Amino acid sequence: MKKTIIALLALATVWLAACEKKTAPATEAPVKKDQFADLRILTYKVPGFEQLTAREKELAYYLSQAALYGRDIIWDQNCKYNLTVRKTLEAIFNSYKGEKSGDEWGKFEVYAKRVFFSNGIHHHYSSNKLLPECSQAYFAELIKGSDSAQLPLSAGETVEAFVARISPICFDPTVAPKRVNLDGSKDMLANSATNFYAGVTQAETDAHYLALTKKGGPNAPMYGLNSQFAKVDGKLVERIWKVGGMYTQSIEKMVYWLEKAVGVAENEQQKKTLEALVKYYKSGDLADFDAYNIEWVKDTASRFDLVHGFIEVYGDPLGLRGSFESVVSFKDMDASRRIKAIGDMAQWFEDNSPLQPAHKKPNVKGITAKVITVVTEAGDAAPATPIGINLPNSNWIREQHGSKSVNLGNIVRAYNESASGSGMLEEFFFSPEMIARAEKWGALADDLHTDMHEVIGHASGRLEEGVKDPSITLKNYSNTLEEARADLVALYYLPDPKLREILAAVNIPVDEEMGKAAYDDYITNGLMIQLTRIPEEEKQLEEAHMRNRQLVAAWAYEKGKADNVIEKKNKDGKSFFVVNDYAKLRTLFGQLLAEIQRIKSQGDFAAAKALVEGYGVQIDHAIHQEVLERYKKLNLAPYKGFIQPRLVPKMEGDRVTDVLIEYPTNFLEQMLFYGKEYATLPIQN
Repeated sequence: MKKTIIALLALATVWLAACEKKTAPATEAPVKKDQFADLRILTYKVPGFEQLTAREKELAYYLSQAALYGRDIIWDQNCKYNLTVRKTLEAIFNSYKGEKSGDEWGKFEVYAKRVFFSNGIHHHYSSNKLLPECSQAYFAELIKGSDSAQLPLSAGETVEAFVARISPICFDPTVAPKRVNLDGSKDMLANSATNFYAGVTQAETDAHYLALTKKGGPNAPMYGLNSQFAKVDGKLVERIWKVGGMYTQSIEKMVYWLEKAVGVAENEQQKKTLEALVKYYKSGDLADFDAYNIEWVKDTASRFDLVHGFIEVYGDPLGLRGSFESVVSFKDMDASRRIKAIGDMAQWFEDNSPLQPAHKKPNVKGITAKVITVVTEAGDAAPATPIGINLPNSNWIREQHGSKSVNLGNIVRAYNESASGSGMLEEFFFSPEMIARAEKWGALADDLHTDMHEVIGHASGRLEEGVKDPSITLKNYSNTLEEARADLVALYYLPDPKLREILAAVNIPVDEEMGKAAYDDYITNGLMIQLTRIPEEEKQLEEAHMRNRQLVAAWAYEKGKADNVIEKKNKDGKSFFVVNDYAKLRTLFGQLLAEIQRIKSQGDFAAAKALVEGYGVQIDHAIHQEVLERYKKLNLAPYKGFIQPRLVPKMEGDRVTDVLIEYPTNFLEQMLFYGKEYATLPIQN
């Protein structure tokens, strides 16, 4: 996905975990609710919900239902085996007659929770297959001891035959080994387990969509965004995700709740926007999706907002097809002043950027920026969540109609509250000066990086005339370079006096130490800390955001060696990366930003490949091993995600009179509840 969500930026900037002071009232329950494998489960509050009007709460309830009914879709999109595995796990938890305790049961439960967290059998971030640590024989025993009526058996299939069928799906590492494989030297579709394609080769797919884009014109839709591309009876077809098409059972439910939301819309523009979304789901026409996005960008007066659709393209190795996701939110009026102040100066940032003049936008259109309070997240936004959103993805809509950028305020606060005293700063920052700077400025620097990345970064730059969308020209490198580009915009401007001036105008005092704190963090994270997420046996980075961060940090480290801009130091047998010259580092960031924008603007695939493969892929294994050993001593989980709040309507007949908000605390119970309440799709789609 080119310009939508900073996937888990809060999890990447892990020094924030150590420097933010706990701000939750002492009477609140702890944010952390569970920890297993490499995952930590948190909760988040929805401050201000109780003060909403009855009509606003009703709107929130309808939108949340529309979001949650898309859950089955993301599971099936991620891998064709996922619904079979999930329903098997649910059947075991709900009906197994044996003892649910002991070492083997504990291992099974951890595997199940990892699958629930990842919306499938592949790790949510690395996309490697998750393998159970319990024995295959024990897993078979669990299945046989469960209610066969709840198992996803095929017609006429015995339980024994089902065990034989599902066992390799779960236990064989060669079956669907990787959800998304970005190795461009091979057929990426044949080597990816994602269910976006069926029976087609990468060459066939590339040729099909290249032909479409040649005919599409400058305002062409994002071809392939809402379909499975398949070969049926020897013919290439797009199985459209719409009412009456693929996934109709889920989409019909989503449409039902969206139409209920239309009836309680805040204003005419919000009503028009929701009606356009319904029209798109009914037609499946991507022109209708573009029309919806144009209306959505116009809807700036409403307090409530909805991200809903097939949006994220990171799950597709070709960057074409969108995973389902949804975020229901309302505007945080007080907190939005910072991000709005930045968005209002978008043209100044564009005019003063280090880009080539031909690659700058002469008129940055309609950036709407705000801080939001999340009510519900679903699909690809849950349980692992973004902290910033910038949409729509379509380049021509952004240029002609504008975009919306948001910071997920209550999600960021929940991360901060969960992370006090982790020891990360002391372990990975070289000097007391760096640590003190991070403690003072770390949280604000992180917020500002998110703001600048989303509001200014993704909205900046333009393509040269006649150049196709980067998903076509840059292919499997487009996502990595887009995220690097947006990061570099933020990094270039964080130390700028103009930013300090903008913030001072809204009573947020900042000095130059904030920019230094941001640079310390980015270099340390890109070259070291993010490796805590990678198993020791892994040879390279796969996820686009991780590649982007290493690319930026490693390129700057190499290009600055002659002037010792960044120095690798050793203390007490431990490695550290220390910035010696912040001004020169900013210059390097500007040079790399200009080059990545040139690559995007000109569609230079060869340069894109050289940059990503040269700096963003290969892991320094000595550093990796050292980082893992140091991190292990801290007893932390590198990935975090959330249990969702639950909205409960109070009814008088068919009429909603009020909506209460509850905060569940058991992750597994919520997953099982969702399996009962929101299951809509058959096993095979």
